[in-house]
Amino acid sequence: MRPDDWHLTEPDDWHLTEDVDDFLARAGDFLRSRPGPHVMQLTWAERVRARGAEAFGAEAPVFGVLERAGEVHATFYRLPPRGFGLSPLTPEQADSLAAHLAAAGHSLPSVSADHGTAAAFAEAWQRHTGATPRRRDTRLRLYRLGTLTPPEPLPAGRGRVLGEQDLEQVMFWCGEFAKAVGEDVSIDAQTWADTRFADKRYTLWETPEGTPVSIAGMNPMIGGQIQVDIVYTPAHLRGRGYAGAVAAEVSRAALAAGARDVVLFADLSNPTSNALYQRLGYRTLTDWAAYDFAYAEPEAGQGR
Repeated sequence: MRPDDWHLTEPDDWHLTEDVDDFLARAGDFLRSRPGPHVMQLTWAERVRARGAEAFGAEAPVFGVLERAGEVHATFYRLPPRGFGLSPLTPEQADSLAAHLAAAGHSLPSVSADHGTAAAFAEAWQRHTGATPRRRDTRLRLYRLGTLTPPEPLPAGRGRVLGEQDLEQVMFWCGEFAKAVGEDVSIDAQTWADTRFADKRYTLWETPEGTPVSIAGMNPMIGGQIQVDIVYTPAHLRGRGYAGAVAAEVSRAALAAGARDVVLFADLSNPTSNALYQRLGYRTLTDWAAYDFAYAEPEAGQGR
């Protein structure tokens, strides 16, 4: 899609583009006005801008803006084959977007957004395409840091920020995290730069003897906000305070870097981690959901 396609008049006011710079020029202020709910929009737009659309495969990322009377009301991003992410939408906005994308022939493998938006879009997509939505079992909660309260007492040891010389160690820990959460990703020297893990800064918590026991990462600051992602302790080392120590260390570093907001996602099926983040001062911002779409096989001689 050409950048000047922004100026086409569309009856439902949704405008689509493959130009991430144009998308950010138009929607950047809107996204930064509520960086917490827009964390995934900001994160993936910045990754596309920094890495270039060609880094995401043969099919270019697509961004969309709902604009009326010069005012932005909502956005989306589509990163084939990673899926489809939405800013908060009303049911009416979700329906208009589903109708727009269905009419344009888009096929979506999944959608992720805050719980209400994801459910509204999944229902609308089913109405307009016949696709069957299936909610993923993983339920996430998005937290925002209030007043940081480090654990007392801290476990013995210290936090150590990892640099370029530690790449092998970073890849090992990220690979262990990915396996633990069931993330289907290949992490090695050849694939590293294309993974979502490559643009983070990592901190290890080490024992007094220098043994690494827990890791936390944080994304670059975008729109005055930093997302803490990931926090991981191997199963046999849990229950000793290491995750709390390294998460507090990274949260403190985010604040020291000038972040106005610090956010993180937690899996609601893990009450231990959720309780930990709340003790550190994180407060619920919204619940998050994802739906996968299943499509009926077309009959012989017919397309979908």
